[in-house]
Amino acid sequence: MFDQINQQITDLLGPAGPLLVVAGLAFLLILSTIPLMLRSRPDPMEKLKQTGRQKMDADARAVLRDKRKNEKLNKYAQFLEPQDAKELSQIRMKLLQAGYRSKDAVQFYYFAQFALGIGLLGIGLVYFLLFVNGAESTMQQKLMYILGPGAAGYMFPKYWITKRVEKRKEEIQQGFPDALDMMLVCVEAGQSMDQSIVRVARELRASYPSLADEFEIISHEMKAGKDKAMVLNDMSERCGVQDVSSFTTVLNQATTFGTSISDALRVYAGEMRDKRVMRAEEKANQLPTKMTLTTMMLTVPPLLIILVGPSAVGISEMGSIGQ
Repeated sequence: MFDQINQQITDLLGPAGPLLVVAGLAFLLILSTIPLMLRSRPDPMEKLKQTGRQKMDADARAVLRDKRKNEKLNKYAQFLEPQDAKELSQIRMKLLQAGYRSKDAVQFYYFAQFALGIGLLGIGLVYFLLFVNGAESTMQQKLMYILGPGAAGYMFPKYWITKRVEKRKEEIQQGFPDALDMMLVCVEAGQSMDQSIVRVARELRASYPSLADEFEIISHEMKAGKDKAMVLNDMSERCGVQDVSSFTTVLNQATTFGTSISDALRVYAGEMRDKRVMRAEEKANQLPTKMTLTTMMLTVPPLLIILVGPSAVGISEMGSIGQ
């Protein structure tokens, strides 16, 4: 299909016709983004100020666009943020789970997608014009060389954030049992829950910085007077780990029903240690299965050469003698 289109364009515009078409499409794509950056339109989030919850979302949006923070990005805030409140909340939560907590994180994310997409698109076009023979290349090759880098640049920030979220969740999951053990020791030593959280955040800084950041955040929020249950629920959402969500539920239930926090921590810390051992055993049990294919690829061919090789040589020699 691509070859037929390429042949038709070549017959119509000459040997350089496909190159002109691809370059024209790239140029139109770049020009189409300029009016979006220059055109100003009313903020649709202003319509959400009718109810209390919607007004809170609008205020959060206004804080995000504080001109004292980053005037260059706020100038194009309409185009560097999703206009849907649900989409804005989702991308902010994903960035929080990746560890990016600045107020301009959403704007930087969309700016990185835009800049990398347009930049690599231009680089691909320049590379194609300078180093690739446009007359002999097919339409599929033109699209790969020119539009491929632009698509890769646009998708790279999303891939980076996804990998950061996975890595951070794994770090929090690995360090959470140790954090519960430290917290249990601090509580049983007579410290309050707030003091134990501060101490655990300081002790975990060297080994698990992501988890230490989360404990430090909730310690500051508690000092500021925010409700403890809400603080713990926010922590579970930022972490995105099931163990942390269960931990916040245990603490909230202990606070609600007036049970001992140390007893709850002792039981839950034991369960977290058992789960960590089970995860290690699961990975150990998966190792032989993963090594089977590699072992067969590296051992079976040399073994066949050693066993069958002499026989093959003997058969070939017998054939030559018979002739």
